[in-house]
Amino acid sequence: MSDQSTAPDLPPAFEIPAAWKGEELFSRDDWLIHLDQNQLEELKAAVESISAENLSQDEITPERFPLPGVSPLLQQAQHQLEHGSGACQIKRIPVEDYSPAEREALFWLISSHLGTPVSQSATGEKLFHVRDEGFKVGQAQARGPNTRKRLSFHTDRCDVIGFLCIQQALSGGNNQLVSSVSLFNEMRQRWPELTRTLMQPFYYLRHNVDTGNQKPFCRQPIFSVQEGHFAGSFLRVLIERAYASPDLPDMTPEQKQAMDQLEALAETPEMSVTFSQDPGDMLFLNNWVTFHRRDEFTDAEEPELKRHLLRVWLSVPNSRPLDPLFADNYGNTAAGSIRGGMPASTSR
Repeated sequence: MSDQSTAPDLPPAFEIPAAWKGEELFSRDDWLIHLDQNQLEELKAAVESISAENLSQDEITPERFPLPGVSPLLQQAQHQLEHGSGACQIKRIPVEDYSPAEREALFWLISSHLGTPVSQSATGEKLFHVRDEGFKVGQAQARGPNTRKRLSFHTDRCDVIGFLCIQQALSGGNNQLVSSVSLFNEMRQRWPELTRTLMQPFYYLRHNVDTGNQKPFCRQPIFSVQEGHFAGSFLRVLIERAYASPDLPDMTPEQKQAMDQLEALAETPEMSVTFSQDPGDMLFLNNWVTFHRRDEFTDAEEPELKRHLLRVWLSVPNSRPLDPLFADNYGNTAAGSIRGGMPASTSR
C-alpha cells in the first residue's frame, strides 16, 4: 500500500491558459502561426547565407541571424508556450524548396530563437531524425520515435520539444495532444486519492540509450507543484521498467491504478485532440503542461516517401521552477536555467 499519510495535500485546480480541453485548443489564438511571404523570404535568405558560409549548428545563433521580421512572432510563441496553451504550430514552410541540410539549418535557426537545444543522446545529438529505423523490440538502440509503433502519452526530457515534418506516412502517424494541467484538474475532482498518488515520486529506470547517465534510476512525481507552478512529467515505459527491476520495490496497486486512470482519461475526446502535421509544419510543445503521443503508421516503399520528422529538445529561458526531485534527470531545477537532455557518454 502507498503511504497516504505522507502524500502531499492537493493544491487547488489550476485555472490557467494551459488548462484547455480537447478541441478548445484549435480555437486558441496562440495555436497557429502563419508566416507571410516576406517572413518566408527572410528565412530563405538566412538559410542561403548559412549554406554559403558552411556554418556549423553552434554557429547558427539568434545573434548572428536576428530575423527582424520573424523574431517577434517567435518571441510571442516562446511566451505563449510557457504562459499560454503550451502548444503551437508554425504552418507550412515550403520545405520542398530546401535541401536536406538546409532543412536542418532552418529548423535549428527557428528553434534557437525559442531556446537552447540540448542533447538527445549520449553522443550529443541535438537534431534527432524521427523515422522508422527498423529496430526490433529489445534492441539497445531502439527508441519509440525510431519505430512505427503507436506511442503512449508521454513527455520528453526538456522544457519544450519541437518537430519539423519533412514527410508524412502513407497512413497513420497522427499526433494526439492533451493538457496535463486539465488532466490534473479532472483527476483531482474525480479521483483525489489517485491524484495524490501521482504527486508522489515514482521510480524511473535509466533509458537504454542514456549511457552517459551514471545513475541507474531516479525518482520523480508525475504531477508536481513548485512555487505555485504546475509541472506534469510522464514516461510510463521507464516507470514500468524500474518496477520490474529486482533492485527496486514492486509497483503498488495504487500506482498502477493511478497511471491506468490517467492514461484512460487522456485518451478521451473530451480531453485530447488528434491532428496531423503536413510537410513544412513545425510543432512546439511545452513538456510541463502537455502530454503527446503518436499513432502507429504505415510507410510507403519509396525511401523519399517514408515518414520523416526532425526533432529538437529545448531548454527555454522563461521556464518554470521544478521540484528538486527533477535534478537527477534535468540537472538544474531553477526557473530559466539550462537543463534537460542526455549527458554525454564517457565510454570510448
